[in-house]
Amino acid sequence: MDVTVPDPDGLDAPAIAAVAALDDDLRRGMYAYARRARRPVTRDEAAAAVGISRKLAAFHLDKLVVAGLLKFGFAAGPVPKVGRRPKVYEPVGETIQVQLPARRHELLAGILAEAVLADGSGETARDAVRRVAGERGFVAGEEERARTRPGRLGVERALTVAEGMLRRYGFEPSRDSTTCVRLRNCPFQSLAAEAPELVCGINQAFLAGFLNGVRAGNVEAALVPGAAECCVELRQAR
Repeated sequence: MDVTVPDPDGLDAPAIAAVAALDDDLRRGMYAYARRARRPVTRDEAAAAVGISRKLAAFHLDKLVVAGLLKFGFAAGPVPKVGRRPKVYEPVGETIQVQLPARRHELLAGILAEAVLADGSGETARDAVRRVAGERGFVAGEEERARTRPGRLGVERALTVAEGMLRRYGFEPSRDSTTCVRLRNCPFQSLAAEAPELVCGINQAFLAGFLNGVRAGNVEAALVPGAAECCVELRQAR
């Protein structure tokens, strides 16, 4: 998981504690797992996610709580006859100014800059941006295909290949079904809040280009208006 922070002179104590807590592979892995889960997770689940003992997982999870990255509670349901209900953990709200998940401002800036500089006769600015985003995505798809050498791609395999790229670009993919991947994060979030239609169009064009580049013709990047997170999903082509 990429960790980026603002100007060090502007960091406050909670942000410093968060960065320090995540300077450990196991903690980063458990924090990423808790974000992907979208529900409170137990110590046993977190331990299994990174391949360590429950006792060691408890130690690291509590460190993440102290750092302000996770909060804890107790599992719902009746109190067991022996002991107490299991402790569960989930991410806190976005109050600490540490960029987790990663933002890809340099990718967005590159797309916008190339679109502005492009000499597309009769092309609107919006069309130019989408075209450039699609071209960038196509190149990313070709590179991913050359790197993974997946052969002929069925729907499920194509989505699995796409998930690898999506994680690296900060989209936080979630496999909602065997034929659909939802995107739990927009790596261009700061601009998306001001120009959602523009950014959603960039995301869709980039991901459609990626699918073409990786030769996954049986999968489409579809706009899903009103989605709480990223408005694009990858699904079996209809």
